[in-house]
Amino acid sequence: MIDELDLAFDEQAEKGRPRHRRGSRGAKGGGKGKSAVAFLMVFILLGVLGVGGYLGYSKIKGFFTAADYDGPGTDPVQVEIAKDSSLTEIGNVLVDADVVKSTAAFTEAADANPKGKNIQSGTYNLRKQMAAAQAVALMLDPKSRVVSGILIPPGKTARQTFELLAKGTGIPLADFQAAAKDPKALGVPAFWYNRRDGKKAATTSIEGFLFPDTYEFPPKSTAEEILGIMVQKFLAVTGELGFVDKVQNNLSVSPYEALIVASLSQAEAGIAADLPKIARVAYNRAYKAKMPLQFDVTTNYWLDLQEKDGKHSGKMTDAELQDPKNPYTTELRVGLPLGPINSPSEAALKAAEAPTAGPWLFFVAVDKSGRSAFATTNEEHNANVQKACKNGIPLC
Repeated sequence: MIDELDLAFDEQAEKGRPRHRRGSRGAKGGGKGKSAVAFLMVFILLGVLGVGGYLGYSKIKGFFTAADYDGPGTDPVQVEIAKDSSLTEIGNVLVDADVVKSTAAFTEAADANPKGKNIQSGTYNLRKQMAAAQAVALMLDPKSRVVSGILIPPGKTARQTFELLAKGTGIPLADFQAAAKDPKALGVPAFWYNRRDGKKAATTSIEGFLFPDTYEFPPKSTAEEILGIMVQKFLAVTGELGFVDKVQNNLSVSPYEALIVASLSQAEAGIAADLPKIARVAYNRAYKAKMPLQFDVTTNYWLDLQEKDGKHSGKMTDAELQDPKNPYTTELRVGLPLGPINSPSEAALKAAEAPTAGPWLFFVAVDKSGRSAFATTNEEHNANVQKACKNGIPLC
């Protein structure tokens, strides 16, 4: 297909041609000379344009190239990268710390590195005024990352958690104990201590709100900051689960009561699969049958508060089980105890917000794997206890 612009150009060319030519020999020679001069001028012009174009291109290219430092850098500097930061956000932090010269240089270097998108949050030992590519390479080196990971397993009490934190951070145990005295200052919303069952709540206890996880705390964090981070993790997890709304709307209990049930289930369950059924037993006994829970783990919690070792159910004395000084006892009082007795896992929280439907009022671990058997009547429960004894569980 012939372009309309081409046709127009050809038409203008035809119109511009002379109708008559002078055929003298001199005229022909002059034409050759003019052609040679014209050719030379065109050649020079193209050369000038070529040099000018190259210089212009180089200047423009330099203008659009991201500003960058050269070399491995100078003075050491420690930089903290927030969780879920994008490459651009990381670049901004590095520019502010004078690690790289521009965010664009960093993001380009990260894009060019096959592992550039694997840069994690955390604290890094870097150097000031580094070439962006070298900064990226150093941040991908595990040795540059300041790691102080501390594992807080599910089911640990606040006292046990403080001991793990003190050991892992070097912060005195007393600092954690002092910081924990004001849970609301650490970020626990006041509504979390509300109860619907008419019972008193342990409003000065941080128990239950220190979410179990592996933490990498920023260097030089205080005890207050560390506990605050754990509280925020708890709030984030329960927020993602929709815990507050589910227990209030579906179970007609307060979030605090459900948190207590989660902690009881965490302590009693030998295997995770039993968590929803144990939660159901707790709700049935506390709200439907209106009978004492008789969960031995609350006695162990009282022993823990006195800095004593816990015991297996079969080895607890009546004096320990029925200690009237124990505000957490479930042997003498009907309903749920004063407050949570440990830090429940996400699985335990899920079990407490959505317990398995069933009429069970009893359960007992029946084998050494921790699996429980559930019963509705006392007779069924006694049969399960005998089964546990035959399997070597010290209950008889």
